Amino acid sequence: MELASRTLSAFAVYVSIAFFGMATPAFAISVDFSNPAFAAAGRAQTSTPVGHAEFCNFHRTECGPNRELVSAVTLDQTNWQQLLAINTKFNTSIMPATDAQLYHVPEYWTYPNGFGDCEDFALAKRRALIEAGWPASTLLMTVVRQKNGEGHAVLMVRTDRGDLILDNQDALIKLWNDTPYQYLKRQSQADAGKWVDLYDSATRLASLRD
Repeated sequence: MELASRTLSAFAVYVSIAFFGMATPAFAISVDFSNPAFAAAGRAQTSTPVGHAEFCNFHRTECGPNRELVSAVTLDQTNWQQLLAINTKFNTSIMPATDAQLYHVPEYWTYPNGFGDCEDFALAKRRALIEAGWPASTLLMTVVRQKNGEGHAVLMVRTDRGDLILDNQDALIKLWNDTPYQYLKRQSQADAGKWVDLYDSATRLASLRD
């Protein structure tokens, strides 16, 4: 509860400045994806993380082409509060534990049952947002590299205000380029079972190394 309170209070100013003006429809109609607030993705399919490929073998209905292709959700007060609530819920209710500790294997993607690794947090948040009515094509599992060189998984949410990151290591929801990671790849918006490369700018990568 203490973390949830800090999260909501910390975002009060950020939200009022960055996100909200007039009321907007549910889905973004025209978005400039060349804006730096959006992570640039390749068009060709890239390799699927082993953990996600195995996850899809057990959850086939969650890993096929998306029936409705929505490029980005228009962020309004209601769905912003949904993001905050779901991010806080899972960050505060799941105990972090490695796959080696839980399953005695290096990598295993699954829904958490009280305990979970970074990708398990992200999968749970993605499922909860889909159940809340968010289009699956805007909720993208994403693989990044931390400053220490280790891999990490987060959930990228495509909105008309930019790509927002839900991260079990950070109580705040931030734009992708405000996080301390190198972005490597994410799910395809067209097909949840396929992945595309992400192109982090050389300028941003240099600043991350400083």
